[in-house]
Amino acid sequence: MSPKPTGPSLEDLRRYAIARSLFKPTTLPAAIKRLGFVQADPIRAPARAQDLTLRLRVKDYRAGELEQRYARLGVEEDCFVNYGFVPHEHLALLHPRVARRSWDAKTQAQAQAVQAFVRGRGATHPREVQAQFQLGQTRNAWGGSSNAITHLLDAMHYRGLLRVKRREQGQRIYEAVQHAPDETSSPQQKAEALVRLVLQKYAPLPARSLGQLCSMSRYGAPQLQAEVKRVQAQAKHLFAHTQAAGHTWFWPDDEDPCSRRWRLDEELRLLAPFDPIVWDRLRFELFWGWAYRFEAYTPAPKRKLGYYALPMLWRGEVLGWANASVVAGELQLQCGYLSGSAPSDPAFEAALQSEIERLRLFLGVDLA
Repeated sequence: MSPKPTGPSLEDLRRYAIARSLFKPTTLPAAIKRLGFVQADPIRAPARAQDLTLRLRVKDYRAGELEQRYARLGVEEDCFVNYGFVPHEHLALLHPRVARRSWDAKTQAQAQAVQAFVRGRGATHPREVQAQFQLGQTRNAWGGSSNAITHLLDAMHYRGLLRVKRREQGQRIYEAVQHAPDETSSPQQKAEALVRLVLQKYAPLPARSLGQLCSMSRYGAPQLQAEVKRVQAQAKHLFAHTQAAGHTWFWPDDEDPCSRRWRLDEELRLLAPFDPIVWDRLRFELFWGWAYRFEAYTPAPKRKLGYYALPMLWRGEVLGWANASVVAGELQLQCGYLSGSAPSDPAFEAALQSEIERLRLFLGVDLA
């Protein structure tokens, strides 16, 4: 008789990953709090990534609702492992942020002058700053030139001198801010809380993926990177873990991947490319045995799945993908399947049609 497994199997971990992330749809503030961070992306195909992520977790959510309600939600547009939306309660882990590259005296003086101007005006559009300060052009990260004021405002936002108060037609409207330091927690405690937040969002994680996210956290908290590295090195002493499929896996120590609470349902879901279930490409391949790739920046002739393919999840399997678009006010969907064709189970067609209807309502469009 073979020995009984001592920890969760890969199947247990897969079920746990899906069920814990696709919790029962709730209110928008509750969903953001539970996720801990919502990654943002400007591409709209058929909607922005943050909206596609939230529509599966917020009851009756509509595209654009996050931006519309942003000022009243107690969240910040800010940097974590990527750019996105962070509940106010986590800002103390990220600020005061110490950028890895310091400013020279000239840039420091310009930033102080701009902050004083914004503080005096209140909510300020970048064009108002541009009208007051003529700084010309500067070289951007891609080697081209961009407006120096836009570059400075981005850098000031990153350093915590400005915050996004709201958006108007997608444009950031800024106000001055000063993040007070958290004197009650040590840098080591903050780093551990930061890594726990990563696990809360993306668990269960293979060790390699946890390491990648710890490294990426230098974007949101560069001042804590030495401490984050120490937390990562101590992961087996701090977090629940097991061995499965040749990898060490980590998850929050107050959860049990084998619990019966982690149940799958019959709904079919089209997931955003940056959805927590999809984000970790290593985990995706371990769970489903094929490589999902985000191809928006891949030349069209080289794409295999499509410009903005949405992985298709049903009954615990990602069995294909769909590319959705809105043409002349109508939703159009093109599906692809790993097997070459859709499942013959009548329940699949019913589940797909239900998801198409939910997507239509979310976008506020008609069916083609």
